Amino acid sequence: MMYHYRSLLLLLFCTVSCKFGLAQTDHQWGSWSILTVQLPSTTAHKWGGYAEAQLRTDAVFSRFQYYEYKAGVSYSISKNFTGLLGAGRYITYDADNLGAGPLTKETRLWEQLVINQYLDRLKFEHRYRAEQRWLSSGYRNRFRYRLSMAIPLNKPKVEPNTAYISLYDEVFLNNRAPHFERNRLMAGMGYQFTKNIGAQLGWVNQYNYTTASSGSKNNLVVTLIYTLDRDDNQERMPATVD
Repeated sequence: MMYHYRSLLLLLFCTVSCKFGLAQTDHQWGSWSILTVQLPSTTAHKWGGYAEAQLRTDAVFSRFQYYEYKAGVSYSISKNFTGLLGAGRYITYDADNLGAGPLTKETRLWEQLVINQYLDRLKFEHRYRAEQRWLSSGYRNRFRYRLSMAIPLNKPKVEPNTAYISLYDEVFLNNRAPHFERNRLMAGMGYQFTKNIGAQLGWVNQYNYTTASSGSKNNLVVTLIYTLDRDDNQERMPATVD
């Protein structure tokens, strides 16, 4: 059974890679590569943390345009409630003119509350985030809400040798008109290889809105998640922090 799910994940990767390869001429698809290291907060170990790095490209694995790195400290308020304080650095380039230097630089702080819900095999995560952003163009606030869902396929919960479906939708709002800024929709498959190592392959559609223009872009997302050991059996959502 484990072989079949790994084969399915490999087939999905090959299929979407071929599809995205056909779209390279007009850059309809981009890609995100994400590495996350997590030290989970639990009821037994209240304090935790994480670090994450991302690279994004305007085409699939080519035409580099963006990177970010960030870290945070988390605290388990109760079994299904976790708070987090994070900070990060975000740099955007023009993919056609990297030599000109960054288009925008951003330093960001944020406060976050995560609420987990478990309904049989369905795992839900509600994430509320308030961001303070220092950009090249000035200071801004932003507010985000993300609803995530994980569905284990071959086991009742996500544990070693588990394949699962991962879904989320996230809304970005700010305190200046127009208040709606962005929507991010993701669908993908993941595999938890061991207690520590998991991977996800997915599709993200990011829709951006400004008073001057609006538009969306599809992205292939490849994620590697490394979870540091905690001596407990508390169930966790296999989600990235971004």
